[in-house]
Amino acid sequence: GALPSRSEWRAVCSSLSAWTTTMIATARCPSTALATAARRRSAVGRRVACPGAARTGPTKGLHGIGGGPVAGHRHHHRLASLVVAAQALRGGWALMRTPLVVGVHRRPPQPRVGAIRGETTKAGATPSASSSTPPSGAAAAASSDARQIGEFTTSELKRLLTERGVDFRDCLEKSELVQRLQKSLRDGASAVGDSQEASKIAQLSSGEQRTVKLFQEVAPSVAFITTSVVRQTSPLSMRGVEIPSGSGSGFVWDREGHVVTNFHVINQAQKASVTGLGAGDEASMASYDAVLVGAEPEKDIAVLKVAAPGSVLRPVKVGSSSELLVGQDVYAIGNPFGLDHTLTSGIVSAVGREVQGIGGRPIKGCVQTDAAINPGNSGGPLLDGDGRLIGVNTAILSPSGTSAGIGFAIPVDTVRRIVNQIIRFGRVLRPSIGVSVADDQVVRGLAARVGKPLDGVLVMDAPPGTPGADAGLVGCMRRRDGALILGDLITHVNDKKVKTVEDLLNFIEELEVGVELTLTVFKGAVPNKEEKLTVKTVERGQLAR
Repeated sequence: GALPSRSEWRAVCSSLSAWTTTMIATARCPSTALATAARRRSAVGRRVACPGAARTGPTKGLHGIGGGPVAGHRHHHRLASLVVAAQALRGGWALMRTPLVVGVHRRPPQPRVGAIRGETTKAGATPSASSSTPPSGAAAAASSDARQIGEFTTSELKRLLTERGVDFRDCLEKSELVQRLQKSLRDGASAVGDSQEASKIAQLSSGEQRTVKLFQEVAPSVAFITTSVVRQTSPLSMRGVEIPSGSGSGFVWDREGHVVTNFHVINQAQKASVTGLGAGDEASMASYDAVLVGAEPEKDIAVLKVAAPGSVLRPVKVGSSSELLVGQDVYAIGNPFGLDHTLTSGIVSAVGREVQGIGGRPIKGCVQTDAAINPGNSGGPLLDGDGRLIGVNTAILSPSGTSAGIGFAIPVDTVRRIVNQIIRFGRVLRPSIGVSVADDQVVRGLAARVGKPLDGVLVMDAPPGTPGADAGLVGCMRRRDGALILGDLITHVNDKKVKTVEDLLNFIEELEVGVELTLTVFKGAVPNKEEKLTVKTVERGQLAR
């Protein structure tokens, strides 16, 4: 508040002698002091006119430091300055410029806008159709005028299902996603999740309460996996002894008892046991023997199965990794160094990273995070801020072997595709077009010999009866005089540029078996002979038969 002028001070000094003692005595409670001054209608209020002042009742929305409402005067900052002046005159203190009362203006509650169509803002009321808030993806899908559901892309279907809280982890093909969304719309499933429980730790901030709630919800879904091998006690003895060989993390995938982890956690192990499942009952304290359902070494994914009661099988919520943004919060739960159920947090540092897998093939599209990931975290879940699975922790980049702030996780979109295939078929169905291609080094050598660039993947052989041969792909051949005739050069897959063999394999393996794709090729590796061929993928095992 502004301090009085010199003339006002003279009027104040001549009028304060009768009530200075009372004001100072009550100054310990500023709201009481102000209320007392207002009730007395003191000479200060009459002789020192405040421009625009109005003697009214308690001012709504304003509270003093002590918690009581400020009464009697709208210019409470100016009156508080007079109280401070009285203290200064009485005790000889230096003039303090900070008012004793801080006004806090309370904003009226804002109406909550529904996230999807049909959510009410007040009891029995729905948002107006003329609202400027655009409808969300779930509302657009529910509209009868919207696009046909089958016209949505796979990513859009996943996002719609996620917004509506529908589990689609077991969906392997796009048609299954469409059916799941149609069923959700028929059943009237809502995108609104379960109402949040009241916080039991009131002194924590809202961000801390959210983190605590996330851990409490997801931790019972995270498993502690220990592996062992059997060794003979001596070369002459037939007795075997079980020796621990390692440990890691995993998480419950479904209520059938499937547990997902990294392949390198159980690699070369003869026995695996799972503990730490569930919470709140005796079954959560038990250890369960696990059997291997299947694995994909090239993607470092393995699926185990335990015969555990349903009370401890709490599947983790599955999100999507296709729309991750650098900077968003992530959380890792695992068992570093055998310390079970450890939570670390960080952010998404980068997306689309390439990590060398245990099978020798790179794992593309990995999520990089600075959340602390240490030995023992392998196979544990990487979660977003809502506790949904966005990746499986798999590797760290560190010269010391401990966390250096650079960890990697296999994206959940890749995990979901592989895990569903393992659960359904016991193995990963690898799509193929049935042709053999030249190594990148060979192509570079041929380009130097023919004196022209060969930017693409060169087809070496297209056996008859394979999808590639049926589509018209031709491999390399030699004439009788030994001259080499180059085969077709694949430059694009579904209009996406391919430069290396790895590019071609990654594009094809991301597709489902039985899906048609369009190849752009240079016939005979001649650039001016470009053609587009349609090829239908088949399962690699069918080609061997």
